[in-house]
Amino acid sequence: MKKEKMITKNMTIDEVLQLDERLGDVFMGFGMHCIFCHLGIDETVAEAAEVHEVDVDFLVKKLNEVYEQLKNNK
Repeated sequence: MKKEKMITKNMTIDEVLQLDERLGDVFMGFGMHCIFCHLGIDETVAEAAEVHEVDVDFLVKKLNEVYEQLKNNK
């Protein structure tokens, strides 16, 4: 059985968006407009969360929840 990819705090924002570009809505919901910044796209989720004073564990949890929903609704 193939293991599904999980989003981690060490992934870059670009890697997350490559999984599903709609995950950008999660970043936007946290006020993180990094998805539009050519420098921010190479930041890790943890680095971006720190800059925006967002709880990285909560952000990763939400990203994974939404990613799971998106995969199930394809």
